[in-house]
Amino acid sequence: MAYALVLAVGTFAGLVSGIVGTGATIILLPVLVIAFGPQSAIPIMAIVALMSNFAKITSWWRDIDWRATAAYALGGIPGAALGARTMLSLPPHLVDIALGSFFLIMIPGRRWLAARSYGIGPWMLVPAGFAIGFLTGIVVSTGPITVPLFAAYGLVKGAFIATEAAASLTVYISKAITFRSFGALPTDIILKGLITGSSVMAGTYAAKLLVERLSIATFQRLLDGVMLISGVALIWAAVR
Repeated sequence: MAYALVLAVGTFAGLVSGIVGTGATIILLPVLVIAFGPQSAIPIMAIVALMSNFAKITSWWRDIDWRATAAYALGGIPGAALGARTMLSLPPHLVDIALGSFFLIMIPGRRWLAARSYGIGPWMLVPAGFAIGFLTGIVVSTGPITVPLFAAYGLVKGAFIATEAAASLTVYISKAITFRSFGALPTDIILKGLITGSSVMAGTYAAKLLVERLSIATFQRLLDGVMLISGVALIWAAVR
């Protein structure tokens, strides 16, 4: 029953993420926490994120901005490794609180960033990659931050989805290697990640057919709602 719920939500999460470039973790993580616990959910989500981003990359391969990807990865790879190591030292209830608080903060935070139309060059993606990579290592996903970051770089639609996915893939590889090095990715966790990730990939590939049809404003409202529900649910689970 738990796997059926995870696969159903995973397919929906992949569909949403494939349309706008982010959101899969925010939608799927609370279900993984309920099904497998917070300490297992985060490494599982690292595997899922690898598969989700791979699906987006292969869907929009020709639109990737490799210069932006390389600049982001230069800072993001060491940042993610440091963040993942930090997360492994935290108690489970603090992980829940950190995840929930992050989602709640990013509701106004994403809007604040989006309202300021900053234009950035490739060199600014290096320190931004390190900071976001560190946060990603701790709180699983920082998609709501990377959306305005790559939008400020000037990417839209397929180019945005593909480049954000390629850049994020390097961060998640670093994170997964760190988890594996410290024993947080045993075989059973990898298997659960692969099963869950397969449903996310299916939704992501299907999303390419819809990417031109959904209003960005509509998704942003949906994303805010999901972050609110997920944040409250995770904090409640930690303090009850």
